[in-house]
Amino acid sequence: MMGDQLAVDHTTVAEIQAFLYREALALDERRFRDWLAMLTDDITYEVPVRVTREAQADWELAPTSRIFDDDRQTLEVRVRRLETDFSWAEQPPSRTRHYVTNVLVDATDLPDEYLVHSNCFIYRSRGDSPTPSFYSLSRKDTVRKEGDGWRLARRWAAFDQSLINAHNLSIFV
Repeated sequence: MMGDQLAVDHTTVAEIQAFLYREALALDERRFRDWLAMLTDDITYEVPVRVTREAQADWELAPTSRIFDDDRQTLEVRVRRLETDFSWAEQPPSRTRHYVTNVLVDATDLPDEYLVHSNCFIYRSRGDSPTPSFYSLSRKDTVRKEGDGWRLARRWAAFDQSLINAHNLSIFV
């Protein structure tokens, strides 16, 4: 349960922001093994499909359809595939830049675990194509302090657009 009425000290907020920036840098530098080390063993990584619906619709994020619905094991499989020649969707590899903004940190009922709301803008280019792709997302992360540092325990992200302008979507958000 979110405990937003509880103040989170500035040091913790700054540490969590720095963790998110380092996570984004690891992805942008294609250091996927370093990125995996930033995840908890019980990570959930979920990106629902956005749909365009009439005004006053009960939902605009599909209740059951997902672009990504991963756990630790499937994320490791995705990283292993990126390390081989069999990742055809990433030939040539994507060049990304993750911009993480509007970071808000709320306490939870668990010690050393925080709910983090942020916005993420991703610039993606591939090969010699003059046309980059742009993705805007809202993210709700759960970060947890474990031993030597912060770890991502849950990522829920929703694209702002319902039509993704890409032939493939094999990047991490």
